[in-house]
Amino acid sequence: MFGSELAFSPEVVLAMWAAGVAGSGAAVAYWRIVGPGFLWLIAGTVLLIGGAAWYFDRGALAAAAPLGGAGAARVARHSRAGPNTRESSSVLFLVGASVAGLPVPAITGTAALGGITGEMLLGHWFLVSPRMPRWPLRALAVVGGAAIVLDWLVHLAPGIPTATPAGSLIASVALAATSLLLMAAVWFALGYPSYPGVMAATGLSYLAVLTALGSVILVRALAAGVPPL
Repeated sequence: MFGSELAFSPEVVLAMWAAGVAGSGAAVAYWRIVGPGFLWLIAGTVLLIGGAAWYFDRGALAAAAPLGGAGAARVARHSRAGPNTRESSSVLFLVGASVAGLPVPAITGTAALGGITGEMLLGHWFLVSPRMPRWPLRALAVVGGAAIVLDWLVHLAPGIPTATPAGSLIASVALAATSLLLMAAVWFALGYPSYPGVMAATGLSYLAVLTALGSVILVRALAAGVPPL
């Protein structure tokens, strides 16, 4: 069991979220399946979430990471510089999320939030690029769904705190399971050959972003011995 109040702090959760979005954006940039407009969207999202993380932790690292995300937008038209800048921003956020000395939970949280949020943003971008291949959407859904399960196991499988209320534990399991089921539904929806399949997948991923964020927050609260329910 990982017990640390730092792992439950708002800046850590936001840093993981921003790291995940920047990482998924870097992957999409390497795949070269979209134009610079989507990469601007990723950079803006990273800047927004990263700016919120900086609000709670105004250190030099927390300031550098969002600036890296903003820099990614500036070089979005350059095939090599753009992905590298997003990667750098993702790593900076990930380091910031690991300040408690717990890199594994930071990685699982980053992958969960990044995969699911990245899938949602890319699915939404399908409106702009309807000829975009669907396999990247499925790849991000698999990453997000698998990571949300690993994130729960990393925190609570080694040992559930004895003082954990049953309602909080049930809610944590429900949020993680719902996120996984939504990502599975996204996978199958993307198998529908016409455009409504992508629309359904995108709508499901909107819900998954909410449940995944709830799962990431709640499981850390329980592991830290601070049950919010």
